[in-house]
Amino acid sequence: MAETKNRQNNFTAFLCCLALVVITFSACTKKPSAPSQPPPPPASKSFQIQRQTINSQTFNSAKTVFGINVNPVIQISFSDKVDKNSLASAITYTNKTNGNSNVPFSISYQNSDSTVIISPSKAINFLNEYSFSISTLAKSATGNSLSNRSDLIFVTQIDSTDKYAQISDSALLDLVQKQTFKYFWDFGHPVSGMARERSNGDNETVTTGGTGFGIMSMIAAVHRGFITRQDAVNRIGTITNFLLTKCERWHGAFAHWINGSTGATIPFGTNNGADIVETSFLVEGLLTARQYFDNNNTNEIALRDSINSIWNAVDWKWFTQNGNANGLYWQYNPSYSNTSDIWSIPVTGWNEALITYILGASSRDHAISKSIYDNGWARSGAIKNGNSYYNILLPLGPNLGGPLFFAHYSFLGLNPNQLSDQYANYWDQNTAHSKINYQYCVYNPNQFYGYSNLCWGLTASDDNKGYDAHSPTNDDGVISPTAAISSIPYTPTESMNGLRFFYYKLGDKLWGDYGFVDAFNLSQLWFASSFLAIDQGPQIVMIENYRSGLLWNLFMSCPEVKQGLRSLGFSSPSI
Repeated sequence: MAETKNRQNNFTAFLCCLALVVITFSACTKKPSAPSQPPPPPASKSFQIQRQTINSQTFNSAKTVFGINVNPVIQISFSDKVDKNSLASAITYTNKTNGNSNVPFSISYQNSDSTVIISPSKAINFLNEYSFSISTLAKSATGNSLSNRSDLIFVTQIDSTDKYAQISDSALLDLVQKQTFKYFWDFGHPVSGMARERSNGDNETVTTGGTGFGIMSMIAAVHRGFITRQDAVNRIGTITNFLLTKCERWHGAFAHWINGSTGATIPFGTNNGADIVETSFLVEGLLTARQYFDNNNTNEIALRDSINSIWNAVDWKWFTQNGNANGLYWQYNPSYSNTSDIWSIPVTGWNEALITYILGASSRDHAISKSIYDNGWARSGAIKNGNSYYNILLPLGPNLGGPLFFAHYSFLGLNPNQLSDQYANYWDQNTAHSKINYQYCVYNPNQFYGYSNLCWGLTASDDNKGYDAHSPTNDDGVISPTAAISSIPYTPTESMNGLRFFYYKLGDKLWGDYGFVDAFNLSQLWFASSFLAIDQGPQIVMIENYRSGLLWNLFMSCPEVKQGLRSLGFSSPSI
């Protein structure tokens, strides 16, 4: 037993020694482990703008934001906490309208400094353009540079406060007529008495058609007590004497533009001769004056004789290329040799020149025939439109009606009330045209800033690029006050609303020495400094026709006009 136990103890000892040898060998032969490495740094976090708003409206650099109030709140949300020290120097905030002057502002923070709110230190200006940006100089709190930038252009809203004291509508119409009349009275050419083409021109260029409008405005001015009857007779007498003794004429017709001191023709584009349409606007005014100044004293008799001399000398038939049945031609250019250059621009409808055909048919010695009217003006019926726009049927003319002066120039004297022929009822035509123009501005398909039920009216006028015939099919954001104001007989509510808006709300921008400036573009923050005779005159005359019918009644009282209208197939209570 003892021997067996000793044998077991010896075997156990052997196993322990063997294990020790194995462990020692493994330790000696095992390769040493590599020293431990620090963990890699975390990937760099991008720092960028995630959202940007002005007054809760999201913006981007591609589009100007309009109609912003004068205490705007700009909020920028970043992907990380902002380094406040870098942000202030990265922000640029300027008033572009005021020479890029700096806008003082304050900054506040939200969302653990990852959202920034920028507010002006005080209210900024109405109807000004502002630029705001945050550049890539901005950094995150961890030192990362901004990977995208913020850029914003915005335009502040119209100041809704009245710029002038409220007066009655009647007093406001008086004021507009009186102030606008100064263009023809105070600014009339000192030698010829004629209307200068524009207030920002060379002061020697007078306009034939604009003078006709000015003569009609003088009649309204006498009627309203702005000037005396004798003052008007003297001024119109100066004009007629200048036209008879100083000015070039071609078969009785005058040039578009004339030198107001010498009477010499001033070329209108390539036209260096007669303009029968401009001449018709002049004659429209002269015949109206002849009917008004009907006293049997020496001065008024002499004025009527001068007007008749001018009127009777116009050879309307000659402006059909001396007998051509295809219609009247707008311009006669004596310095050219080719027939197509000598006689340029057929007078075809629908446009502003209906009065040209009516006067041509009314001439005592040089009358045109109805076939010339039908073939030339009416284009054998192609003058008709017959489509509806904004659920308004348009009898005549181009798509959406064209510029609104089509409804004004001929109808300063020609009364469209219950006037019709085989082609249209002309009250319906002009009312539809005006309402379509109004509705187009209300709908504002091109999204021009400022267009509304109060701010409307597209017609030919100056614009921020020069001069253009603005219309629903040629719209670049330009509103012309004359368009809405001169349409007041057709759209009395809409026109009066527009007139109030121009005067009370935009009067600090639009109201000047001669009434309302020619035009403005709120999308471009452009306001004309100019006044034009052909835009100022219709305002005075059409307001008067709306109020009293004075000029309509006078012109339609001309016996020659009655006969001319009848010969062309017109019907009217006035004839």
